[in-house]
Amino acid sequence: MEAITIYGIHAILEAINHDKPIEKVWLLKGVKNPQFDRLLNVLQDQHISISFVPEERLQRFEAKNHQGAVARIAPVKTHALEPLIEQVLTQTTSPLFVLLDGITDARNFGAILRSAAATGVHGVIIPQSGSAPINGDAIKTSAGALFKVPIARVAHLKDAIMLLHAYDIKTVGITEKAEKLVYQEDFSGALALVMGAEDKGISKGVYALLQQQTKLPMVADMDSLNVSVACAVSLYEVVRQRLG
Repeated sequence: MEAITIYGIHAILEAINHDKPIEKVWLLKGVKNPQFDRLLNVLQDQHISISFVPEERLQRFEAKNHQGAVARIAPVKTHALEPLIEQVLTQTTSPLFVLLDGITDARNFGAILRSAAATGVHGVIIPQSGSAPINGDAIKTSAGALFKVPIARVAHLKDAIMLLHAYDIKTVGITEKAEKLVYQEDFSGALALVMGAEDKGISKGVYALLQQQTKLPMVADMDSLNVSVACAVSLYEVVRQRLG
């Protein structure tokens, strides 16, 4: 696996806070502000390799809102699903997972991870192929949440769903094809929410295995929400029900 390039002060600080190995950091010469100074102090305290570079060296990252800071980190490790499930079940009888079917946009992936971290999701499950890359865009959009939420990568999502069922974890698809609203579904127990791609939705093979399907109400004449928004709304309904 290749190293990952990440952008921005917050993303680099989050990587350090979560003990992710930092290979190198490039800082723009002449930048002076409290956030930048904080990052510099942390890098120096951790004895992380730093290079101060002119603006031209960072031009290829100008679309990334890098804030004058770019770093190269070791690849983010993913988990095997069954050990992750077993570990989570030692901590709670009501685990919460999110399974992503065909989410290929790194920014949507990052936004989903940010919502997942905020709502206490125990793991996000993605397929080995046909999934968004774990890259700098995903890390930056997640605001560091990609380092907080375990990611399980599986060969086939259908096998993952059958494994979840074997552990009595209910699978619920969020899809406009459903009749029942998310507010009518019981989210109190062990649960995995399944989100599909915006253009195709949940694939037929995965859909056929789901135990329940629910949808978000759409007052305006629109087909669906952005998948990261739909995931966030659905997760907060889970939180609302569990808080009682």
